[in-house]
Amino acid sequence: MTTKPSTTPTTNDPVEMRVDIDEACDNARAITAARDMARTIGFGEPDEFLVATVVSELATNIFRYAGSGAITLRCIHGEDNIGIEIIATDSGPGIADIDQAMQDHFSTNNSLGLGLPSVKRIMDEFSITSQLGRGTTCRVRKWLDARHATY
Repeated sequence: MTTKPSTTPTTNDPVEMRVDIDEACDNARAITAARDMARTIGFGEPDEFLVATVVSELATNIFRYAGSGAITLRCIHGEDNIGIEIIATDSGPGIADIDQAMQDHFSTNNSLGLGLPSVKRIMDEFSITSQLGRGTTCRVRKWLDARHATY
């Protein structure tokens, strides 16, 4: 096991960070970073847990299907709201049929097949792109009314 910092800032903005996913234990680092950011933004504990669930699913998929990749977390600002954006990227084999992968109970790995559909249900915005042999990027956002933000 290699020793790594828990997060790597991707810009000078202290609320943007990248967590490399190279080992199974990196999932826990990504979850902790996501919960910390959600709390800093002002999300309540129930939403912190939802954000953590999403990051866990995305990080698990990176490790399970691609072997490695990254989770990037960003504090984002809208006109009247603030939120968290999570971008999961990998250079793995890609998803052959995204529509099929988004169906409840579809799995290529003998799992429950609820991961990506659940991520879509939990978050306010969801997009996924994939190219066979080149990898997958999933971008999701959860918003909070700016009046409730602490950041």
